[in-house]
Amino acid sequence: MTHQVQHRLSLHALAGIDRIRPGDDIAQIILQAAAAQHPLCENDVVVIAQKIVSKSEGRRVRLAGVTPSGRARELAEIAGKDPRIVELILAESSKILRCVPGIIIVEDRRGLVLANAGIDASNVDHQDGDSVLLLPENPDRSAEILATRLTAATGARIGVIINDSIGRAWRRGTIGTAIGVSGLPGVLDLRGTRDLYGRALVSTEIGAADELAAAASILMGQAAEGRPIVIIRGAPYANQDGTAQELQRPAASDLFR
Repeated sequence: MTHQVQHRLSLHALAGIDRIRPGDDIAQIILQAAAAQHPLCENDVVVIAQKIVSKSEGRRVRLAGVTPSGRARELAEIAGKDPRIVELILAESSKILRCVPGIIIVEDRRGLVLANAGIDASNVDHQDGDSVLLLPENPDRSAEILATRLTAATGARIGVIINDSIGRAWRRGTIGTAIGVSGLPGVLDLRGTRDLYGRALVSTEIGAADELAAAASILMGQAAEGRPIVIIRGAPYANQDGTAQELQRPAASDLFR
C-alpha cells in the first residue's frame, strides 16, 4: 500500500492587537499575542499588514506639511486627486506609468508596480489633520529584522511576510501581495521538476510568498476588522529563504507595460 503525506495549511489571526503608533515594537507585540493564542512553532510564517509596519516605522505624513510642485498639480488635475498626495506619489516613485481619472499607476522606488505608490489614507488617524501612510522604506529589510527577532526569541525558525493589497494587470480587485519577505522563498522555481507523467516542467515558477499573503488577507480583511497579524502553519516551503524582490518581473520581460 502506498502512503501519501497529507499536507495541511492552517491560518490563525491574532486577536486584540492595539492600534499601532510610531516606535511600537511589532516583534514584541507578535510574541505576546502569539504566546497567549497560538504559540509560534518551527517554520511558522507570520504575515503582517503593511500598515502596522509603516505606522511603527513613522511613515505617516501630514498633508498640511506638503507643498505640491507644478508637475504634481498637472497630474492631480488629470487624476482628480489632492495635489499634495500626488506630490508624495512622485517622491515615492521612479516612474509614472499611467495617469487617468481616479488613479495613478507607478513604478515605486522599491520596484513595485502599483496604484498611487501604495499611499493610503484608510485606517490612518486624522485627529490632528489629514494624513496618509507611505510604504515602509525597505519592506524586505523590515521583514528580515522581524524574522530574526522572532526566531531568536522562540528558538524556532520563523518566516515573515509584509502584506499589502495590490491590484493586478487584467484582473479586477486587489489581492494580498508580499512586499517584504524573509525566511521563505518569494518565488519557488519548479523548472525541471517532473509532473505526474514524468514530463519535466520548463516554465513553472510559483509566487509562493504571494500565495500565502493572499491567504492571510482573507482573515485580515480590508476595513475595520482589526486583524493585522496572521500566523500560517504548515507552509510546505517555509524553511527556505528569499525576498519579495524575487517576485518583481524585470522590465525587459514585462509584457504588460
